[in-house]
Amino acid sequence: METQTARKLDESAAAPGLEPETILPSQFFDRIQIDASLQPEKRLMLAVLEDAVGTFQKHVVASNRRGQRLFTEAEEWFASEATEWPFGFENICEALGLESGYIRSGLWRWRDAQRGPVPISAKVVRFPFRRVNGRRHSITGRPVGLRRSA
Repeated sequence: METQTARKLDESAAAPGLEPETILPSQFFDRIQIDASLQPEKRLMLAVLEDAVGTFQKHVVASNRRGQRLFTEAEEWFASEATEWPFGFENICEALGLESGYIRSGLWRWRDAQRGPVPISAKVVRFPFRRVNGRRHSITGRPVGLRRSA
């Protein structure tokens, strides 16, 4: 089906004017972008990226083996340019519309500042746009201070 161009109506009609142009659904919806928070795959990719950044920041100055290993794994993941794995850093950045080089350089600058002569306390920075629907934990039971009656 083709779109029709607007054409002038017959002058003898009651209201002279133009006829509306016909638009197909495929032409209308190609302009609308779906929010990434509505797509479960992208929400998972965002969670993976957030966890990697949190691990990187938390263990940047780790003194124990486990912390050093976790930091090294996160650092290697960020440095990797492999694209064959769907949850690789490059693929996640591409899917979320982020520039991987910019994120990578920012992380390296932050790491160097933390390991500098005057280390700043390593705090995990959480993304402010993380959304969680509902409550993760529900605590039920008696209010504190009430005794159980038999």
